Amino acid sequence: MGMLGLLASCQSPSSTTVNSSSNTPPASSEQDKPRDTIPLYTYRVVRTYPHDPKAFTQGLVYFDGYLYEGTGLEGQSSLRKVELRTGRVLQIKKLPPELFGEGITILQDKIYQLTWRNGICFVYERDSFRNITEFSYTGEGWGLTHDGKHLIMSDGSDTLTFRDPDTFAVVKRLQVKAEGVPVRNLNELEYVEGEIYANVWQTDLIARISPRTGEVVGWIDLSGLLSEREARNADVLNGIAYDPKEKRLFVTGKLWPKLFEIELVPAKGTSTKP
Repeated sequence: MGMLGLLASCQSPSSTTVNSSSNTPPASSEQDKPRDTIPLYTYRVVRTYPHDPKAFTQGLVYFDGYLYEGTGLEGQSSLRKVELRTGRVLQIKKLPPELFGEGITILQDKIYQLTWRNGICFVYERDSFRNITEFSYTGEGWGLTHDGKHLIMSDGSDTLTFRDPDTFAVVKRLQVKAEGVPVRNLNELEYVEGEIYANVWQTDLIARISPRTGEVVGWIDLSGLLSEREARNADVLNGIAYDPKEKRLFVTGKLWPKLFEIELVPAKGTSTKP
């Protein structure tokens, strides 16, 4: 499938699959799809690690040798510390059963965790997972990352919201566009070498976004990571973590049995410059 076929319009959850969206999808149109002139990257798998196939991954962070993962679904939502090499859960905090956990990030020894429609952002002490405080917000919570100064939050739309980590107050909003066309369904986020990486929900794409302009400066096509057999019991791609020290990029998805360390490869016939 080419680039124009990869970026789907917003879709509501089916009866058998729960995803972080409740809106009825608009009809697909050429305006909703990425342009082929934006640099496209594929991948090379460097290493494969085990991943809990029951984890409905909503947020993923690499910090100090460990993965931290936020999972979703009512009655199953949690915050986890995971051993990278084995996928073993070393520490877990379960959310109240009525809450649907979403994206997480770690800033200044605090873990922030969003909820989908509950309007709550929990703040925990990183080492103990002890609740420090919580913030409220309106609308949906999807993905979360930070740029070292501000929290950056997605809500499934085409807009990223920058927030003060001490108060959760809105600092600014940034609309994401690909050659002037809004990019909707922005989901799990990761700040990578001065860019915001965003899973585009219901696709195999990650958008590389300029935090200054909101422009998509590159697409990453991760189709084919799972085998056909593995994909039968898995949900969508959702989970990006980055190790800035070793320059390692990790990706996984909801209910995926594996987590992948990947290296980006410019797609044949495309420019390597944003």
